[in-house]
Amino acid sequence: MAESEDLSSSSSNSSSREDMHFFEGVEKLLEIWFAPNPANKNADLRKIPRPMWDALLKTVRCEIISFTRNDQIDAYVLSESSMFVSKRRWILKTCGTTTPLQCFEPLLRLASEIAGYSEIEDLFYSRKNYKRPELQVSPHRGFEEEVAFLDSFFDDGRAYSLGAINRDCWHLYTLSRGGGGTNKILKRNNHIHQLHQQQQQHQHHYDDSQMIEASMQPDPDQTIEILMTELDPKVMAIFTKDECTTAKEATQKSGIHRLIPGMIIDDYLFDPCGYSMNGISKNCGKKYKEGCYMTIHITPEPEFSYVSFESNVASSDYGELIERVIRTFHPGKFIVTVFANKTSIAANASREIEHLGTIDQWKRRDIQYSRFASYDLTYAQYCKYPS
Repeated sequence: MAESEDLSSSSSNSSSREDMHFFEGVEKLLEIWFAPNPANKNADLRKIPRPMWDALLKTVRCEIISFTRNDQIDAYVLSESSMFVSKRRWILKTCGTTTPLQCFEPLLRLASEIAGYSEIEDLFYSRKNYKRPELQVSPHRGFEEEVAFLDSFFDDGRAYSLGAINRDCWHLYTLSRGGGGTNKILKRNNHIHQLHQQQQQHQHHYDDSQMIEASMQPDPDQTIEILMTELDPKVMAIFTKDECTTAKEATQKSGIHRLIPGMIIDDYLFDPCGYSMNGISKNCGKKYKEGCYMTIHITPEPEFSYVSFESNVASSDYGELIERVIRTFHPGKFIVTVFANKTSIAANASREIEHLGTIDQWKRRDIQYSRFASYDLTYAQYCKYPS
């Protein structure tokens, strides 16, 4: 997260501290998988040079603070959260009043002109409900507006809201693929559409290889998010310059470095408060060609405290990881989402979380399941009882 925003000029009629000083910790998460290009085996999003990422992120209203990489993934800590770039997977997670959907069209141009991709295989856009939605800017002023924006690009997009929409809830936009529908980018993006037409002219060269590829099982993939609110002020104090002078000190003092062993950590402590970290796995294994990561972002102010944890590290038992995370941060409430495809060892996450009715002091208040063409999704919401 970045420094908190001063809203005194726009909220002059309010005397509350929260109105005078507020930062929206809730992130907007955009994940895009580009389809392998049989005409270009060397297609790779990591070919996009740093100055072009800098320019793209300006449209989002954030900038790169720090960078680390391994053989599979480039990880960027941003002024507002994180970006991860792999061979064909791109993830952007931004908080505050950032506008990640505004970079969608520029990203597609970079993907086609530099990286060598002409089709999107899958897309996920998700976020928790905002604490103060009235402060967001277009096209993020509401989920309906975000859906309309994405629908202007796709004919096969689907929008979902899980949880109680009058309380804590979680929104998702994804593509309905695998049922015979198109997986071409349609409507507004003429540039990409023209590239696809060029590809169709040479399609007969690749039909056999594509049929073989389509019959193969997909690589295992999974993502867990834990979105926490109403956090313990004593824990949150660690992520201020009053208590820690460096990010490394905050990472060690809080125990973040112990959450997932074997991570190369790139962390940042904001002034006067706030914390972000990326972790990339030292050894992810050959199954996970796009690399394994974790990322944590912390807004510590007690009036609007928020912490997000996300990772794609595979596990057949996420219960232990969830326990470690919530014992580290002590939230009053939290949401868990787990995406897993059919070949992932996390494919049975729904059954596992169904048995996690109580975790220490936290009791599950809501659980929902959704099955998509390629992924299963589990959503659960927990509160610290007796609340």
